[in-house]
Amino acid sequence: MILFSFFLICFLASVIGAICGIGGGIIIKPALDAFGVLDVAAISFLSGCTVLSMTAYSVLRSKLGGSSQIDNRIGLPLAIGGALGGIAGKQLFSALAAGSASLNQVGCMQAACLLLVTLGTLMYTIYKEKLPSCRFQSRALCLTIGGVLGVLSSFLGIGGGPVNLVVLFFFFSMPTKAAAENSLYIILFSQMASLCTALVTNSIPDFPASVLLVMVLGGIIGGITGRSLNKKISDTAVDKLFIGLMVVMIVMNGYNIVQFMR
Repeated sequence: MILFSFFLICFLASVIGAICGIGGGIIIKPALDAFGVLDVAAISFLSGCTVLSMTAYSVLRSKLGGSSQIDNRIGLPLAIGGALGGIAGKQLFSALAAGSASLNQVGCMQAACLLLVTLGTLMYTIYKEKLPSCRFQSRALCLTIGGVLGVLSSFLGIGGGPVNLVVLFFFFSMPTKAAAENSLYIILFSQMASLCTALVTNSIPDFPASVLLVMVLGGIIGGITGRSLNKKISDTAVDKLFIGLMVVMIVMNGYNIVQFMR
């Protein structure tokens, strides 16, 4: 029953993640934290692996199918920055985990950061039509922005999520679906770097192999389904889905903060 629940969470999260360009980790991480079955380190790692599998499928499928909306002048330096930030974020998590009396303290910090990020993202999304946006082209700026996104992605174990979209909207004036695809591209690089760092430093936490298998499977199948649905719905519908998701995530992270503080 637990394995099915993990599969279902990862499948649904990846469907929504592929549609909105948020990777799905922002749903998977707090949802599994709320279950309380595995520790924070294991959930962060498993969430990152699931997001990696989903984004790898989505990005490669778009590239091979010739339908990619990734602008390499902007997307590539953002992705490289995301990879470097992914390494830094993984190291930050490991350092905090080693220096904390309990992994629940780290989990509480993650949930609090995610709550603030989600709240800020919701406010921006609601009012973005009334706010100015920019069209930066500087590769150095793209590299820096990608680095910051990569740190958040790896440390929080969410893949990148909604903050990527806000950054792409504000700094590069991307339309919703183009921002979603470029967001997945950044997430792919940051999660690859985070996984490689974990392998090189031998910092992979303990967890049942069956859990990883069903989560990755759910992520890939969800990515396939979400990519198909993304083609059939409008930018307006994607925005509404995104806003609804942010509200749910705010409530869930508030609940997790309370649970971790007990």
